[in-house]
Amino acid sequence: MTTVREWEFAGTGGAITARIWADGEPRYVAVLVHGYGEHLGRYDHVADVLVRHGAVVCGPDHRGHGRSAGDRVLIEDYADVVADVHTVVESARGDHPGLPVVMIGHSMGGMIAARYAQLHGDALTALVLSGPVLGRWHAVDELLPLDEMPDATIDTSTLSRDPAVGKAYTEDPLVWHGPFKKPTIKALDTTLRRINESGSLGALPTFYVHGEADELVRPADTRIGIEAIRGEDFTERLYPDARHEVFNETNRNEVLADVTTFIDRVLAR
Repeated sequence: MTTVREWEFAGTGGAITARIWADGEPRYVAVLVHGYGEHLGRYDHVADVLVRHGAVVCGPDHRGHGRSAGDRVLIEDYADVVADVHTVVESARGDHPGLPVVMIGHSMGGMIAARYAQLHGDALTALVLSGPVLGRWHAVDELLPLDEMPDATIDTSTLSRDPAVGKAYTEDPLVWHGPFKKPTIKALDTTLRRINESGSLGALPTFYVHGEADELVRPADTRIGIEAIRGEDFTERLYPDARHEVFNETNRNEVLADVTTFIDRVLAR
């Protein structure tokens, strides 16, 4: 039976709440890196699949997100977020010495995970990027020139073809439902440029998944970033008609099975 516990540490900008899912003796560590405005609690079903696959699963609520401290969704430098993720990785490696580490990042979390891999790739055995904000992001391009951020809410139908996903998102008090913060937009722009300029992930096995009908993070924009960072061991899968949150899509079982199959392939080496 999966057990879940939370722990807290002093992050770069205040207290960070992290979560661990476990059951029995794991064969690898899976680190989940969530997206903009959300929190790790939305990934319970993903963690459950991974735990049953043999993982101990962990990850933080980023600063200003979920149960962690900080002004809501305010991130002035993503290097701080990468550093907080690194604290979680190092804690997991200390608790489970010798186990391979797989990082799984979604959306903005895919951007954070990609930057983490550029800086700390030696700590990882594999990387999974789900609908990652890479290359360029039309939301950043549109908002960067503006002095005031429009108070526009997300169209939750863009998340998944499953209407229950949008309903749960709307009703979740830990999800941010307000506008972007201008410093966050600037930080996103800086980080995207930095990733594009920092080069290949080398030999790190990487699996990129994306919904072909994603209008929040458009595959054509992500492609720019993928081509900038893809290394020697790269696999991708685009899902027809799927929207932004492929782990919450109507074919989520297929997507998660593809992820665990990829992990098995890497671990078998």
